[in-house]
Amino acid sequence: MTRAWAGVALATWLIFAGCSSRTETGPPPTSPAKAKPNFAFITNGVAGFWEHARAGVNKASQDFGVEVTVIMPSSLTDQTRKIEDLLTRGTDGIAISPKDPANQVEILNKAAAQTNLITHDSDAPQTNRLAYVGMDNYNAGLLCGRTLRAAMPEGGSVMIFIGSIDQDNSKRRRQGFIDGLFDRLPDATRNDPIGSEVKSADKKFTVLGTMTDLFDRAKAKANVEDTITKTPEIAGMVGMYEYNPPLILEALERAGKVGKVKVMGFDENPATLQGIKDGTIIATVVQNPYQYGYRSIEMLSELHKGNKGAIPADKFVNIPARVIDKTNVDPFWQEIKERLGQK
Repeated sequence: MTRAWAGVALATWLIFAGCSSRTETGPPPTSPAKAKPNFAFITNGVAGFWEHARAGVNKASQDFGVEVTVIMPSSLTDQTRKIEDLLTRGTDGIAISPKDPANQVEILNKAAAQTNLITHDSDAPQTNRLAYVGMDNYNAGLLCGRTLRAAMPEGGSVMIFIGSIDQDNSKRRRQGFIDGLFDRLPDATRNDPIGSEVKSADKKFTVLGTMTDLFDRAKAKANVEDTITKTPEIAGMVGMYEYNPPLILEALERAGKVGKVKVMGFDENPATLQGIKDGTIIATVVQNPYQYGYRSIEMLSELHKGNKGAIPADKFVNIPARVIDKTNVDPFWQEIKERLGQK
């Protein structure tokens, strides 16, 4: 070996020896801190109901060390735009209550192709969403109908008030209510017409129709007032969205009919719970929006870690509904106050 090549060999050995020494005995290289996973929890509108879900989201974000943005869109167009914005900016997962799943297949599938997408509160089973977190809305409707039926032994005419009939939860909830009121054998595939009267087989009950308000509170109250004017003999009313039962009470009070019409509610609006205590509302069927928020973020967190086992075999995380009446309204009210950090 020439002196020149010996020098090159020595220099090469020193370089590799130096590299090997730093790798084996030196401190590991410093990595930049990883940002927390960022998820979005999208509701189907603005309502007090969603504040319970927000509380669950906040608790889950603390427990699982993630960031969550709660989005409450004002309309179908706004909800779709919010999804587009999230996909443009980038997000690690979306939990959504679709406003009109039949007409949102394209945007929801686009989201599912880019990130982990699950539904909550209202499902979109025809899309590529990974799972649904919520209750079985048909069964909840059955509970509601059966409870009102028991409170109306003489039967009579009933009107349904609801925000929208486009959502999967609304359709299933409404049908379950009618089947429960009519004491039918349960059949979630049944679909009674919306725009006409429906009578029970024994002719004891008549559902006059289903009035929608598209989340407009003024319209929701006007629907009740119109019903009272056109059908003064009406015997029962059911409000299927969180804000409907209190507005039914307001309209009945103005018409001097509080206590003369049986009122059945949905969800845990404070005015609804007070109505149960006062005897002006029979009962309400409640969900658990706190758990909708918590369990949705828990699942997105696990999916972000690559844990596909977080998805149930049937893709349904069941959070059952329950009936709140005079026998259990006080402890239930205390329970939700504690959830929301209220005294």
